[in-house]
Formats: sequence, structure tokens, C-alpha cells
Amino acid sequence: MALLTAAAFAAALLGTAALLGTRVRRPSESGRQPYESGVPLLDRARKRISIKFYLVALVFVALDVEVAFLYPWALSYRSAVAGGSLAALWEMLAFLLLLAVVYLYLWRKGIFDWGRRPLPGTGAGRER
Repeated sequence: MALLTAAAFAAALLGTAALLGTRVRRPSESGRQPYESGVPLLDRARKRISIKFYLVALVFVALDVEVAFLYPWALSYRSAVAGGSLAALWEMLAFLLLLAVVYLYLWRKGIFDWGRRPLPGTGAGRER
């Protein structure tokens, strides 16, 4: 019953938009040009972007998840160790050790290295 109601509501909205909506028969040349915030673009919109931008974004998301786990743990740590058990501390240290290993792996792979590397086969060493 709910599915039928949702389908009927969606059909009613689409039908109303088709009947009452404005129609543009032939868009003008200015209507087909891309723009951002009313300012014309200075260069072409489809450029190649380095994969490092996406990798850094993923590392940033991982850092956010780390903070999302650390904050509630820090708030409840005092009550967790009130009985004398340090299990909560050791679990968090294991979590942080795992994250440190991941960050070291990413560092060794050059994710955080934004310098230009020489072309393969040129025999030049990596500059630091």
C-alpha cells in the first residue's frame, strides 16, 4: 500500500511539473555555456586531475574516521578504567598502532610527497 501511494505521489508530481512547468524550446547560446557563480570560465572545464588529489582526500576521510573513534573513547575512558582494568587503553593503543602502520605505508608509497619526480629511465635520483 505504501509503495502504491509513493508511486502515485511521484507520478502526480511529475505530471504537475510537466503540465505547469516552463518549457524552453531552443536554449540560447548563452544558456548552453558553462559558468560558475555567474562568472564565465577562464579555461576548459574537463581537465586531467592528478590521482594524488583523490588519495589525499581518502587519507583525510580516514583521519576523520580516526577522530570519530577517538572522541567518544576519550569521553568514556575514565568510566571504562574505573574498575582498574586497562583493557580500554590497550585496545585504543592497538587501534592507534594500526593507524600508524597505515600512515607509514602511505608515506613510503609517496602519497604525501608532492614534489616532482624524475621521469623513469633518466637515471636521476629522487630529490628531497
